[in-house]
Amino acid sequence: MRYYGMMKRIAIIGGGAAGLAAAISAQQASREAGNASVQTTVFEKSDRVGKSILASGNGRCNFSNSAISAAAYNNPAFVEQSLAALPPNEVLGFFASIGLVWHEEDEGRLYPQSEKASSVLDVLRFAARDLGVETICNTEVRWVTPAQGRFLVCLDDETVSYFDAVIVACGGKVARSLLPVHYCYHNTMPLLCPLRTSAAPIRGLNNIRARCLASCGSHEELGEVLFREYGLSGIAVFNLSRFAREGDVIKLDFLPQQSEEDVLAALQQRIGLFAERPALECLAGLLQQPLARAVLRAASLSAEERLREGDLAALLVALKAFSLAVEGVGDPSNCQVWRGGFDTGGFSACSLESKRDPGLFVVGEALDVDGPCGGFNLHWAWTSGILAGRAAV
Repeated sequence: MRYYGMMKRIAIIGGGAAGLAAAISAQQASREAGNASVQTTVFEKSDRVGKSILASGNGRCNFSNSAISAAAYNNPAFVEQSLAALPPNEVLGFFASIGLVWHEEDEGRLYPQSEKASSVLDVLRFAARDLGVETICNTEVRWVTPAQGRFLVCLDDETVSYFDAVIVACGGKVARSLLPVHYCYHNTMPLLCPLRTSAAPIRGLNNIRARCLASCGSHEELGEVLFREYGLSGIAVFNLSRFAREGDVIKLDFLPQQSEEDVLAALQQRIGLFAERPALECLAGLLQQPLARAVLRAASLSAEERLREGDLAALLVALKAFSLAVEGVGDPSNCQVWRGGFDTGGFSACSLESKRDPGLFVVGEALDVDGPCGGFNLHWAWTSGILAGRAAV
């Protein structure tokens, strides 16, 4: 066993978004307190830190949102306390202080000015380096256990070291194996991902995109839907995946800006204007042809026969409530976040510190907190990491 005298040692398990934010925050807090005897060490099992950051936002890194709200997350009461302890503008101030410049796009999404995720990772890496954070890559932590007011941390080479504080920032699935069994843990499930649906209604629509209102029960998402051979993808579907379960029905409204009455009137007008045309041609200019075929099929109407007044009720339903049964997750490897992890009830919302073992912190995706697309999950990673880093010092 190694013990390093009087220096306070903080171990951070995981060099992703939450782990890097925690490391920088801890060293900043140490300097602000005039305490130079704090050493923060990040253990990362891959060959470099921040790989998940590089992959976010299709390589652009939607790192936050101008409309962060606790109501957008599961466990909102817990998140609300965390956001009160560290308001969103202070998180943005943290990034400004380490050199990041950003701009805002639709729906409040914040992106680095460079349009490159590497810029977000670079400012984090350089800040950590300048503050003296130690980074150890290609190293996996096997377990963590409390020991007389401190913590024993065992690495994959069976080295065991003492640390005064430990911040678990390695994601829910990995984190479960690290802590004692008395910590309440919720099994993880993939979220923010494509959904596998009934195949017949979407035959011939692979790679077709449509802007529509997608709903599942009481949950609605307006945005782009991408049809795939196995089901649905796109941001609207990703957000619905937080609520949709096998057996549920997703309904697509292809004309969300128009009421049923307006759509019905427009269809009646089309019948009058294009009375001699087959149904598929009658819908030209309203929908893409592959989508028009699918809508007609859903309404049990022939694409080659003319539309009649009596066909409009079924066609209206297919246009405003195109229904697909959910059969599961389309591709778990494409999920952006996993729901589950350690129960928030065991931790302080203001510091992310364990109520049972002071000095032990769990942050980011290792806790049972998740939000929608749009920068919400990365914002939670920064918030929880910064709070835990400060509190650990």
